Amino acid sequence: MAARPHLAFDPWDPAFVADPYPAYAELRARGRVHYYEPSDQWLVPHHADVSALLRDRRLGRTYRHRFTHEDFGRSAPPPEHEPFHTLNDHGMLDLEPPDHTRIRRLVSKAFTPRTVERLGPYARALAGDLASRLAEAGGGDLLTDVAEPLPVAVIAEMLGIPEADRAPLRPWSADICGMYELNPSEEAARKAVRASVEFSAYLRELIEERRRRPGQDLISGLIAAHDEGDRLTEQEMVSTCVLLLNAGHEATVNATVNGWWALLRHPDRLAALRADHSLVPSAVEELMRYDTPLQLFERWVLDEIEIDGTVIPRGAEIAMLFGSANHDPAVFDAPERLDLARRDNPHISFSAGIHYCIGAPLARIELTASMTALLERAPTLRLAAEPERKPNFVIRGLKGLEVEIA
Repeated sequence: MAARPHLAFDPWDPAFVADPYPAYAELRARGRVHYYEPSDQWLVPHHADVSALLRDRRLGRTYRHRFTHEDFGRSAPPPEHEPFHTLNDHGMLDLEPPDHTRIRRLVSKAFTPRTVERLGPYARALAGDLASRLAEAGGGDLLTDVAEPLPVAVIAEMLGIPEADRAPLRPWSADICGMYELNPSEEAARKAVRASVEFSAYLRELIEERRRRPGQDLISGLIAAHDEGDRLTEQEMVSTCVLLLNAGHEATVNATVNGWWALLRHPDRLAALRADHSLVPSAVEELMRYDTPLQLFERWVLDEIEIDGTVIPRGAEIAMLFGSANHDPAVFDAPERLDLARRDNPHISFSAGIHYCIGAPLARIELTASMTALLERAPTLRLAAEPERKPNFVIRGLKGLEVEIA
């Protein structure tokens, strides 16, 4: 298997992390699929292919429902990583049918549109408070003052996690999500394992408390959810709660800061948004497309597939480049232009197929709430210091976003 050079594509290069989109254009121009030796993955950069592969049942987030590690030509994870994999592998994001179907059906019984809609007033009130505090302080770090506290609090409120217990949630999540980067270090693995153990232990205690005294929260709903006598196991409940927190706020946090950083670099677009708040819903979608918070999503090849004449064997790993797909000129008119009124916007930032993000409606409520609150309560917000990118590639975000109120 020969590896072709990829010139600018280097997910460990700070220059690439700062702006991967020119490299994506190069990949798209050179073909529909490319083998990338450093991560032992097949890169897929085009929107049509990514969209189709997300729905292709010959691919899977796991292979363990059909193969052993040995059968699949892969090595088992190191035993010391077991707490992370136990937590991760029982969440529906990393399962395939029939387990995925069963768990998603049961979770959907608790995570209903009505549950999400009920959180709208809470999200809007909290976003208003956070934006007002930022304005009264004359500015601050948009990441830590608004972008992080809002989705963490909303998810915690939905799950029924008491306010006094919420401080470790973001650090636990950040440490667990470190394992989703390409070729994570052993230090990242140690942090993820420790966070998995601590977060799981906390949730088991909370689940036991809700068994004794059920409430109106999602954990109580997960305990009660059943279908033809089938219920979630305790491990599935723990993994579901962690998944909802991690996926439910990581994307929102990074979409918020990536989005505002894009707006601050395009003052004419920001001025138009300030003049017309009815643009907020389409602006949220466009900012999710323009600087995608989740840049890459992986799938295992369960049965041999062919892309544009290239045969990809069973046991290989596909890396679908969401950031590239969202800038594909075959789908988006002038994709490098930030168009807050863009109407035809089939971005795939929330994935597609059976793994489409179950929390997408809640994420849209949060993003709309925070953007509206900042436009209303900090209308003269401006950049105070050039931000620095996090070194991560897969989960794309900033270390901070310092702003001031003019």
